[in-house]
Amino acid sequence: MEYLFVFAQSHEEFRVPELLSISELHGFTIGFDRYANTLDKAIKQPFMILMLHKEEHAHILAQRCILIKSIHEFYAEGASYEVLHEQNSRARPRWERYIPDTSFKFSVLGYNFTVSQRRQRQIIESFAYMDFLGKIEMKNPEVILTVFEEYESGRAPDGGLHKDGEFTQVYFGRLIVDGTARSLMGTFDVKKRQYFGNTSMEAEISLLMANQTLASPGRLVYDPFIGTGSMAYTTAYFGAFVYGSDIDGRQMRGKDKTPGIIRAASQYGVASRIMDLCTFDVTNHPWRCGSLFDAIITDPPYGVRAGAKRLGRKKIREDRLQPAIPRPNEPYIPPTKPYELSQLVTDLVLLARYLLRPGGRLVFFLPTVSAEYAPPDINTVLCEGMELVANSLQDFGSWGRRLITIKKTTHAEYLPPSFDSVMEVEESRDTHIPAHKDFREKYFQGFRGTTRDELH
Repeated sequence: MEYLFVFAQSHEEFRVPELLSISELHGFTIGFDRYANTLDKAIKQPFMILMLHKEEHAHILAQRCILIKSIHEFYAEGASYEVLHEQNSRARPRWERYIPDTSFKFSVLGYNFTVSQRRQRQIIESFAYMDFLGKIEMKNPEVILTVFEEYESGRAPDGGLHKDGEFTQVYFGRLIVDGTARSLMGTFDVKKRQYFGNTSMEAEISLLMANQTLASPGRLVYDPFIGTGSMAYTTAYFGAFVYGSDIDGRQMRGKDKTPGIIRAASQYGVASRIMDLCTFDVTNHPWRCGSLFDAIITDPPYGVRAGAKRLGRKKIREDRLQPAIPRPNEPYIPPTKPYELSQLVTDLVLLARYLLRPGGRLVFFLPTVSAEYAPPDINTVLCEGMELVANSLQDFGSWGRRLITIKKTTHAEYLPPSFDSVMEVEESRDTHIPAHKDFREKYFQGFRGTTRDELH
């Protein structure tokens, strides 16, 4: 059966990966038959006509997918109302069961256009041939029939607005379910959170990332750069158990007696699913056995607001060495050095291959310079036993960040990676230089055209 999906107008490239992830989680498939060769273009439109085996699957998707506004039983579409009505007449077996005594209402909605009341009446009257005999009920009808008019953008080339856009397509169907998952964006709004920081991930993105991990009851998820815990709350809300670590324990703790992440998790009723929070460097981790986690979810620090660090000392001139001055009654703080982003990403994939169970997923954000990005940037990060599932761009113009989903496809056992030896191998090899290499320096000195002081 064909169903009309109506999407929120944000994060277009994230739509299909989210649909496929949730359908995989629940064990059913989605048909993209109409878009065999045009999927890249179709995902940028607000409407898609997809195939599902059961109406129940539409309810599952709407209850979990953040980008779905509504799903409708699809009856007809056309570039004109003549074509729409002809196609709708042929679909009579699908809607005629509602004719006799079902209460109903018609809705007419426009995309890139506001449909006047007068035009709405004209459109509704054009469906008189359907002969609905039930009561017209505007508040709680049993059936809601919806017409969607799509117009070209009314924005002029000079940035102004045309009075009207150009009509392009019209769709018609019966509402099955509204996208209830979008309400979670308000639930996890960072501004309402008891504990957050200047790098806390916004709610919508955190929820999208959680869906990519297939978070569900009983699954074990790890965030190696947990920070203030944005992804922990959403994955735990969907039922997963979360373990977090960070090289800087102050981000996890905050200033109160109760750790900040636990306080925020309690606000969402998921504190019991935060298994533990530990302070350590992922390149000097304590994991002594692999294949532990069902998913790894993280937003690695890439230097725009907080730079990535690892244990070690910076190279400094010998004439600048100063003797250490002991400070009694103060905890020892080990020295750290910068952690270059492209090396961090390579290490993260190797760590994921070691820690993930077969079929487990690594989900993380990767910033990149738009003009320099090329597919090998991601392909060269992959290693044996790890396969790319999704690569979705959140575009900020001169730069963007890509939500990368990688799946462990092997049952082979791997030893814990030795990050220093990996670094030596990578530095000695003539390899492709990815657009995310030295991203921090490029951001502040190159493509962005500003300085760090100006940012702050």
